[in-house]
Amino acid sequence: MKKILVLGAGKSATTLISYLLEHAQQFDWYVTVGDYSLETATQKVGNHERGKAVFFDVKDAEIRAKYVADCDLVVSVLPANFHILVAKDCLKYKKHIITPSYISPEQKALDADFKAANLLFMGEIGLDPGIDHMSIMKMMKEIRQEGGQVQAVRSFTGALIAPESDTNPWHYKFTWAPMNVVLAGQGTAQYLKNGHPQYVPYNRLFELTETYHVDDCGTFEAYANRDSLHYLDAYQIEDVPTFIRGTLRYKGYCEAWNAFVRLGLTDNNIKILNLEHLTYNDLIDAFLPSTQKNDTRSVKERLAEFLDVGIESDVMDRLSWLGLFELGAKVGKGAATPAKILHDLLAKKWELQPDDKDMIVMLHIIDYLEDGEEKRHTSSLILKGENAEETAISSTVGLPMAIMAKLLLNNEISLTGVHMPIMPEVYEPCLKELEKYGVTFLEKQEVC
Repeated sequence: MKKILVLGAGKSATTLISYLLEHAQQFDWYVTVGDYSLETATQKVGNHERGKAVFFDVKDAEIRAKYVADCDLVVSVLPANFHILVAKDCLKYKKHIITPSYISPEQKALDADFKAANLLFMGEIGLDPGIDHMSIMKMMKEIRQEGGQVQAVRSFTGALIAPESDTNPWHYKFTWAPMNVVLAGQGTAQYLKNGHPQYVPYNRLFELTETYHVDDCGTFEAYANRDSLHYLDAYQIEDVPTFIRGTLRYKGYCEAWNAFVRLGLTDNNIKILNLEHLTYNDLIDAFLPSTQKNDTRSVKERLAEFLDVGIESDVMDRLSWLGLFELGAKVGKGAATPAKILHDLLAKKWELQPDDKDMIVMLHIIDYLEDGEEKRHTSSLILKGENAEETAISSTVGLPMAIMAKLLLNNEISLTGVHMPIMPEVYEPCLKELEKYGVTFLEKQEVC
């Protein structure tokens, strides 16, 4: 019997756990699900005879050692910064590990150790990163097999709310880790455009958006995501003039979100004290430039001037809908960072209702030369969830990890070291099985 240890039982792990338990009898697996909330882990496992839920505190070295030592494979859906702790234990106890998160430099530095131990650390095998890597590599392989020369690669993903569940002026609800959304884009985005590196600092990121149309879905705006240049070598496109990875949002979201960035409300470093005495209106006032003593304008009017938008603009409508200018409601108690304050407010306003459906939209655009002609291959994925529990984000994050676990435990691949899923022996079977779960791409090829 092969033992699988799943760490983390949150929303993104729902489909992963279901898949592993559903296939446990067929492949002779036993699945242990560990989470800081034993109640959450127990709910996900249910009464399955080949699974159990346990309390797991990743910061407790004894607990980590106990459960990592007693498994064959760890699948970690913990927050990204904790993967390194688990990975080092996997090396110590000779276990494989799979995660959906970006591979950090510290994790990549373990490559030689994992190879020497004949073990696999497979990272970036979720949705984005994950399915995006696999589908792009498949597209480029097909283009190159036909003699095409890749000229530009654009890849965008959005974890969005489905139109039928879109009930607020932001056209957005939390379908995955809320704090990740609040902190999204911090740092400097890096990508290539027409042969030139582009560097976009956080304070300009949400101002520099581009518009893209997705067939059968509509028009979206996109902003650059992290460090695209990091993938040039891995994708084998070092000579491609244009390459960008980005995030999709419904139109109007980025301009409104930029108000928080400009104010400083996404800062997760400083702490605001005495929140029980502070209203949201007071908070906004404190982040606005100081005024003359006799200035009688409202905070809302001053914010509109600061943002250089009309008082009746869509941006101000979105901010007003959040209750930022109400005079009575207090922010909370104690102390918290601006980002945490914003997180707590949005968690209430953007909460996914039980019958809400989320929606994943992924768009790849590859321009290439073939037989002297400029051509374009467009590939798009649109996937909706069933409800607030059976979400599209859970499926698209969890299924690639689950399929990877099956390939590894069934000895269908023999990779060792630290990798992401960019090799045919991984992405071909993964994409093939994903199609059975509705993760299918609409392909379009045209002469430019």
